[in-house]
Amino acid sequence: MNNENKLIKVIKHPEWLLGVFLRRCLSKWMSDESFVKWEYFSGMKRFPNLTHPRTFNEKLQWLKLNDIHPEYSRMVDKAEAKEYVKDMLGEDSERYIIPTLGIWNSFDEIDFDTLPNQFVLKTTHDSGGVAVVKDKTKMDIAKVREKIERSLKQNFYYQHREYPYKNIKPRILAEKFMVDESGTELKDYKFFCFDGEPKMLFVATDRPFDTRFDFFDTEWNHLPFRQGHPLATKEIKKPAGFEKMLDLSRKLSKGFPHVRVDLYDINGQIYFGELTFFHFSGNVPFEPEEWDYKVGEWLKLPI
Repeated sequence: MNNENKLIKVIKHPEWLLGVFLRRCLSKWMSDESFVKWEYFSGMKRFPNLTHPRTFNEKLQWLKLNDIHPEYSRMVDKAEAKEYVKDMLGEDSERYIIPTLGIWNSFDEIDFDTLPNQFVLKTTHDSGGVAVVKDKTKMDIAKVREKIERSLKQNFYYQHREYPYKNIKPRILAEKFMVDESGTELKDYKFFCFDGEPKMLFVATDRPFDTRFDFFDTEWNHLPFRQGHPLATKEIKKPAGFEKMLDLSRKLSKGFPHVRVDLYDINGQIYFGELTFFHFSGNVPFEPEEWDYKVGEWLKLPI
């Protein structure tokens, strides 16, 4: 987001600036509950009901504070999650894993001569620490270094109080560069699963410069709401491996109140992306709001 767009956003949505202030200046000094309440207010313009949560976003805040399990850290670590998937899927699981080209503790350890001309670098412990290299000969290594090293210094837990990220060891992961049938992008298919059952998904297209999110039910009916990004202006076709995606989502989400399973489809071949416990950290409104309540009905909390 450039400076002009940031200024426009502050003028139209001053509460957004509150969220930035919380994360950058106050996060390490506030209790989890206080931070969660105020960040929710910055995104939703009201405080969450944590005693009797009803909406999906409110219930995600409750889970942040109450659903504490050490294994979640392994599941959101971008390197360790691959091993989790192998354990869960068993025989033939390797075919669903994007090939790893290397793992390092620091940027200086990377030997770029050993990497192919195209690859993806990402930090294992956060969200957004990604550098897509489509032509190594044209890579601005100083810019890539700056982005990756900035991410390595960040404990992502303090951004939104998503505790699974708190104790992950920051590392750098290199993966094979992938594109789908479009030849220009890799669409994400993100399945919202509840107690092991996928209920809906959204498809992320036209990233990173004109990102679009479109929500579908498991029968591939386009759902009449939006969240966070505008809808696509082009038809989104059901992927060839959709039924297999549903099956894999069930297996990878079994035993959890809620987890989002992110997958890719490349000409019918399915690849695992990542697991996410707190979609948008539970701080982005549904439009219309009634869908926040409808999706919330699928999430059964142990209260």
